[in-house]
Amino acid sequence: MNILFYLVPKSEVMYLYDDYTMRQAIEKMEYHKYGAVPIISREGAYVGTLTEGDILWELAGRDFHDIHDAEEISLRRIKRKRDNQPVNVNCNIEDLVMTSLNQNFVPVVDDNGIFIGIITRKSIIEYFYNKYKEQNA
Repeated sequence: MNILFYLVPKSEVMYLYDDYTMRQAIEKMEYHKYGAVPIISREGAYVGTLTEGDILWELAGRDFHDIHDAEEISLRRIKRKRDNQPVNVNCNIEDLVMTSLNQNFVPVVDDNGIFIGIITRKSIIEYFYNKYKEQNA
């Protein structure tokens, strides 16, 4: 099965550019209600994943007085605990299982490392659930 069938394309994914400030990231994540989002470069390359936890640890290590202090911190300077591992667009959906165990979404990149979208863990589980139902019908 081609994984593109399950891909949420970049145009429909909320992502952050690596030159955004922490304040921009907080505001976008709050607005969209996401706890983890992909970070890409202006050239489109997948850089990593920013989580609420990464932001909280950054805040804990600084003396913030208000949200305006976060305007001075680039996402490039925030330590990330763990980045969601990307997969190549040519991988099989079965290969996504191990990658998706510890992450809510799997970033998908092309052969040049350019971010093209995500596959959610939910869609992977639904795929295997439907396979299971077919075999037991």
